[in-house]
Amino acid sequence: MQVPAVPGVLAPSLLAIPVAFSINSAAALADPLALMLTVLLVFAGLIFIIFFVSGVSHFQNPLFCVFVVFSFTSVIDLIISLEEDGYISGFMEVYVREGEPYLRTAHGIMICYWDGTVHYGLYLAMTAAIGQRKSYRNLGLFWLGSLLMSITVFLLGNLIGKYSSDLSPAFLLNLPYILIVIWAGVRLFQQPKVLPCLSPEKVAEEQRKRLYQRPQDVGLILVLLLTAAFTFFRGLVVLDCPADSCFEYIYQHEPYLRDPVAYPKVQMLIFLFYVLPFLCLCIYALVLPGCSWLPDWSLVFAGAIAQVK
Repeated sequence: MQVPAVPGVLAPSLLAIPVAFSINSAAALADPLALMLTVLLVFAGLIFIIFFVSGVSHFQNPLFCVFVVFSFTSVIDLIISLEEDGYISGFMEVYVREGEPYLRTAHGIMICYWDGTVHYGLYLAMTAAIGQRKSYRNLGLFWLGSLLMSITVFLLGNLIGKYSSDLSPAFLLNLPYILIVIWAGVRLFQQPKVLPCLSPEKVAEEQRKRLYQRPQDVGLILVLLLTAAFTFFRGLVVLDCPADSCFEYIYQHEPYLRDPVAYPKVQMLIFLFYVLPFLCLCIYALVLPGCSWLPDWSLVFAGAIAQVK
């Protein structure tokens, strides 16, 4: 049995609704270890359903399987966010209470909304592209940056924040999740790039121009310089810089940077040590054009920044 790619994604992902309700109704799953084992069994069954519904041709592309499984988790995250905001009830209360109570924080709810909407839409688009044998590399790189930023901030914040003492066995489910995302990222980078619309001669002609002959690049460099300066300043703020300007900023403009859940602090440190160097590399690539790595990594960082905002 084989169905088109998008229905093949919708069918398994929408199973998240009855599965979540059933798990929530099982009183025996109040034990964290039993809850984790149940989740593992659910994912094993989901992979079998993907193979049955989507057929061998789609299953031969392992990224298709990854996107379908992750679309299931996206629907779960959307259910969690809607339940925590009071729109629905009786679906994920047991899992959140016994497995991952930190999902009830403002940060946890917002990343669940992001995963259940933006990431879910990306999964549908990428699986549709796989079914039509079209390139999905650019979408995949944007998704990669968004998901890596979300996972990194969330996990590190849980480990060092006030919820570090409440971690349960369900937290270990994030480890294979991270490994799969990294593996998927490697596969995406290995795919052939989409050829630019411009001819090589036109590209070479543009790259030979002096910086003052490229006003758009000059404007972008100025924006990047301002962004880099502000990113550096916010990094100093979360590192408890004693300067009066840092003290006034954190109390008058962004007091949540001192939140004990630690997500904002981790976010600013990632910006300081990873995003800031990338901004400097972008400025270098604009001053001296021709860096072949810039388009791909710009997509990755665009996804990461979009997830943050």
